[in-house]
Amino acid sequence: MPPRTVRHAVVAVVLAAALAATGACAVGPERAAPAGAVAAAPTPTATASPAAPVTSAAPTPPATVPKTLSFAGRTLDGTAFSAAALAGRPVVLWFWAPWCATCASQAWTVAEIAPKYRDTVPIVGVAGLGEQKAMKEFVTEFDLAGTPQLDDRAGAVWRRFKVAEQSTFVVLDRDGKVVHQGFLDGESLTRQVETLALR
Repeated sequence: MPPRTVRHAVVAVVLAAALAATGACAVGPERAAPAGAVAAAPTPTATASPAAPVTSAAPTPPATVPKTLSFAGRTLDGTAFSAAALAGRPVVLWFWAPWCATCASQAWTVAEIAPKYRDTVPIVGVAGLGEQKAMKEFVTEFDLAGTPQLDDRAGAVWRRFKVAEQSTFVVLDRDGKVVHQGFLDGESLTRQVETLALR
C-alpha cells in the first residue's frame, strides 16, 4: 500500500475513534455501549460507596419478630401488609374510626409527622368500627394516603391489642414492647415519636 494511502487510513481510524469517544460522553452518566459490546461494570466514584444502596431501604427485620408484630392484613387500598416488616424499629399503631371527631382532630398531626418519621418510627393507622367507604373518605379528607391504613373492619387487630375505644395509640419500642397505650393529643404524639426516633 502506498505511504500516502497508509497515512489516510491511519487518520481515518484516529478520527473514527475520537468521534466514538465524543459520542459516548454525550450520552450522560450511564453511557450507552456500542452494539455488540459487553457492558462493563460501572466504576465507583469517590462520593458513593459501591455497597451503599441507591435508595434508603427499611432496616432488615431481626431474625425474631416480637409477638406484638406477628400479624398481617390489608390496607384500605388493598395492599398486603405484614407488621413483621416493622420489627427492629419503634412503631406507633393508631386505632381510629371514620366517624370519630377526636380521630379527625388527631389526623392532622398524623398526616404531618408520619412522612418525616416513616423510616425511623413508622405510624400505622388501624381503621375499624365503620364502613370501608367512610374509612377511605376519611383517609382522603385528612391526606393520610402516604401512611399505611389497615382495613380492620373485622376487628382482628383491635382485639389483638385489646383496644376498646377510639382513638387509641399503641406505641411499641424497638423490641416490640408496648410502652404506651391510650389517648395522645397532637403535641404528646409528636413528642413520643421524636423521643423514640432518638433512641
